[in-house]
Amino acid sequence: MVNDNLLALLVCPLGKAPLRREGDRLVCTRCGPRFAIRDDIPNMLIEDAELPPDHSSLASLECIQSGDAKLD
Repeated sequence: MVNDNLLALLVCPLGKAPLRREGDRLVCTRCGPRFAIRDDIPNMLIEDAELPPDHSSLASLECIQSGDAKLD
């Protein structure tokens, strides 16, 4: 499992918000994408993230809408 020291260093790759652990996922505390943890390694690739249920695309996330993050 991802230890607390590593979790304290990790941020969302989009809006740079802190992450919280929810089971085998890390969740952005601001806009909600969920990043899987496999074999104790977090997959922080935004293209592999699970979007929150009320969002159909990355462009609809709060951090993108506000201009705090950009899609490359």
